[in-house]
Amino acid sequence: MYAPPRLVFWETTPACNLKCIHCRRITIADQLTPQDLSTTEAFKLIDEIAAVGKPVFVLSGGEPLYRSDIFDIARYATDAGLPVALATNGTLVDDDIAQKIKASGVKRVSISFDGADAATHDMFRGLKGSFDDAIRGFKALRKVGLPVQINTTVARHNEDQMDKMRQLAKDLDAIGLHLFLLVPVGCGVEIADEQMISAQEYERILNWTYEVEQTDPNLQMKATCAPHYFRVMRTRQAEERRNGMVKELPPSHHRQVHGHPSMHTATKGCLAGTGVCFVSHRGEIFPCGYLPVEAGNVRDESFDDIWHDSQLFQQLRDPEQLEGKCGVCQFKNLCSGCRARAYGITGNYMAEEPFCAFDPETRSLIAVDAIS
Repeated sequence: MYAPPRLVFWETTPACNLKCIHCRRITIADQLTPQDLSTTEAFKLIDEIAAVGKPVFVLSGGEPLYRSDIFDIARYATDAGLPVALATNGTLVDDDIAQKIKASGVKRVSISFDGADAATHDMFRGLKGSFDDAIRGFKALRKVGLPVQINTTVARHNEDQMDKMRQLAKDLDAIGLHLFLLVPVGCGVEIADEQMISAQEYERILNWTYEVEQTDPNLQMKATCAPHYFRVMRTRQAEERRNGMVKELPPSHHRQVHGHPSMHTATKGCLAGTGVCFVSHRGEIFPCGYLPVEAGNVRDESFDDIWHDSQLFQQLRDPEQLEGKCGVCQFKNLCSGCRARAYGITGNYMAEEPFCAFDPETRSLIAVDAIS
């Protein structure tokens, strides 16, 4: 039997007060929808997940704080033994909401900042003042003692702000900085031409991430939707050993080798359908939030049956089925390429990662355009 998931993301509702230009949602809703799982259905989903394992259960959206029952749901999941995290844009969080989030048992909160300043963030998020509101929400959560991480979608609008994002994280006393490299799905398809960065720029940012991990171990770094980070990390370590440099391995290496269960979990590159899955507000289960290929629906089947028996998941769990250069790459078991990005560009989720500059035959970097 396949191992239980390490992370389960649940889109509590697509409703949100922001209009982010990169959002995976095809339609933008500012209110709850009739298709959202009910409270009773949410409890049933939690029971089924807890019967399979004890993954981190991430309450996402949309904006999960739009749901009046979100604190009851978080408490139910906590009591079921699931470590609960909340992904919010932070704009609706005040001192009272922060206390309710903590009382519900949430172990960590993530707030999205897509720029190191108000002008950059507000443009990407589609609402003037959202940066300042998110800052206030962040501080309210820290005041009640909750660990808060920053999530940042990396694209052309902010690719030159990574050092400033790191400083923002430190100034706010964030526990981590998680970089989400843009995937062209949902609304992101419309901005792919103007916002997707090149494979070479991905390499630069991933190398920067490695260097920050080495020099600032107190700030948890994670590159999401960037499975090639593990190849970058291994390559850098090999180069350092050849040059006689002995460094302590970065935290992400220990998570990869030992599989430490935590809110910061990462065991290898692409985890879609292998270590994570995404449950939509309608109950559909997808390999991740950026790969819109359905494995099943919890309104029709149990979470256990879908996780263990889905043909889609079984295919994603077999690296021998990878195509193109991913299929012959010496790092395919460690990286696997972003299956969502492959699907978004080619329509084939087993195709080669289109934003990877590594050539497995020459073991060197090659020029790859952002969108061919």
